[in-house]
Amino acid sequence: MLVAIFSSSMLFGQQKEMVQLNENSKERKVDVLIDGELFTSYIYPENVKKPVLWPVMSPEGNVLTRSYPMVNKEGDRSDHPHHVGVWFNYGDVNGLDFWNNSDAISPEKRDGFGTIYHKTIEKAKSGKGKAVLVTRSDWKSPDNKVLLEEETKFEFISDGNVRIIDRTTTLKAMVDEVKFTDNKEGMYAIRVARELELPSEKPTKLVDSHGTVTEVKQMDNTYVKGNYRSAEGVEGNEVWGTRCRWMKLGSEIKGESVALVIIDHPKNVGYPTYWHARDYGLFAANTLGQKVFSDGELELNFCLKEGETVTFKYRLVVAGEDLNDAQINKLADDYSKE
Repeated sequence: MLVAIFSSSMLFGQQKEMVQLNENSKERKVDVLIDGELFTSYIYPENVKKPVLWPVMSPEGNVLTRSYPMVNKEGDRSDHPHHVGVWFNYGDVNGLDFWNNSDAISPEKRDGFGTIYHKTIEKAKSGKGKAVLVTRSDWKSPDNKVLLEEETKFEFISDGNVRIIDRTTTLKAMVDEVKFTDNKEGMYAIRVARELELPSEKPTKLVDSHGTVTEVKQMDNTYVKGNYRSAEGVEGNEVWGTRCRWMKLGSEIKGESVALVIIDHPKNVGYPTYWHARDYGLFAANTLGQKVFSDGELELNFCLKEGETVTFKYRLVVAGEDLNDAQINKLADDYSKE
């Protein structure tokens, strides 16, 4: 059981661990260390079409995010090269696809994709129990026009066996109108390691340590133990397209029980979110794609006029144990008060 549960503004644990932010502009990243050990990194390499958090480590040091395409790890799926770490973007912004953009897009198709460019680090403050990182980015069209200015605040919180990443992102429209047309591909997402996927018999393509891709007809599920559970008690593949305030992906990796939980915030547009959660390791919350997930019963088509802003808030819980519903509800209740 947890010995401490977080409130909205403080930790109840007695021994607060040091959360250190180390900037490295040459390598285009900021490492987040907890008592000297890597928890995650904010990275903005030129070959990834948006800033992301990658990798994400468990309290015992196991990698919870898929390594591909950043690193060739034997047994990783080689699909969806745009699924890197933890990210925030959308599949239809003024007709441009920010979600699916990657170096794999052929030159003749690039005019249909948008890119998020990291601009500046506004704040990087380390501390006992919590660190704060504030960044600025631009959402640009292929002709280099800024559609949206983004300011994001990350709060990295640690208390022993439980770690939290609170993301607050404010988008400001920089053109006459910015339309977020209802789309399946969005918004806040993590692509997880093979061990956190749900067992599957479907054929797929896997990569080896040298980057060679091989088609596999029968998957080896020996170490694949993931399972989704929603705030409404829905489990497994049935969670896709459902709507609720939080979702957990629980599993075991190298003997460590782990849980990843995404918590939606009640002030988000479209709350409570729909879940774009797949068995192959994509775990995403999408509040704006209502027409897709409701089979046309609802339609949002959110829009900003020039100068208008919108803020999205998400909490990602990384726990070294399988959190129960009561524990997650407490974390969600506290977050909703912020």
